[in-house]
Amino acid sequence: MIRLEKEGGLWIVTIDRRQKANSLTRTMLEELARIAEGAHEGARAFVITGAGKVFSAGADLDEARAGLASDPVWEHLSGAIASLPCLTIAALNGTLAGGAFGMALACDLRIAVPGATFFYPVMKHGFLPQPSDPARLAAIAGPSTAAMILMAGARLSAEEALRTGLIDRLTPADRLLDEARSLAADNLTGNPEIAAQIRQMLHTGHSFSRRDGGLRNLTKRNSEESHGK
Repeated sequence: MIRLEKEGGLWIVTIDRRQKANSLTRTMLEELARIAEGAHEGARAFVITGAGKVFSAGADLDEARAGLASDPVWEHLSGAIASLPCLTIAALNGTLAGGAFGMALACDLRIAVPGATFFYPVMKHGFLPQPSDPARLAAIAGPSTAAMILMAGARLSAEEALRTGLIDRLTPADRLLDEARSLAADNLTGNPEIAAQIRQMLHTGHSFSRRDGGLRNLTKRNSEESHGK
């Protein structure tokens, strides 16, 4: 139900449980996390996508009722993706729902097909979102959009998701993986150490402000660390 294809340094992970809208069991989440952790060695770019017309409907309903909805395995998976040193891309072949948000939010880039929809109905079902999801969602799409999705039960279209910044690009379904490959191309031929450092700078920079000289402080700190101070 989880497929891994390696095209040189490009790792493409596919969720393939299309008869159940790619809903996720604990075993599938553990396998995804294992692959993401393994990608620290050898992957120059990491793409996660789904089979069929839905990226993922979130947790398998039976397992969700049995406790999967609040299981730390979701956070383990998103943390494994977020900590990768290479470019990470969520290639959303369709609807993104529920706990599956976490793995997409943990990626650097999110591209989607025009018919995709986005919803995370935790209020409706009486669950808390996974711990890192609200902050990542607010950082990517803004606090108001995060509240609309998590608290007001909003269901965003692909066009609305693009306008808010939740996704970065709309791509026809038959071009989705080719678009992911194109976005990953420079990382496959470039210096992986440079890619890792740029990614670290991007994420560390979230806590700095241009107005208070934060970027200068970040540059100074990196310089001091490089000289062993």
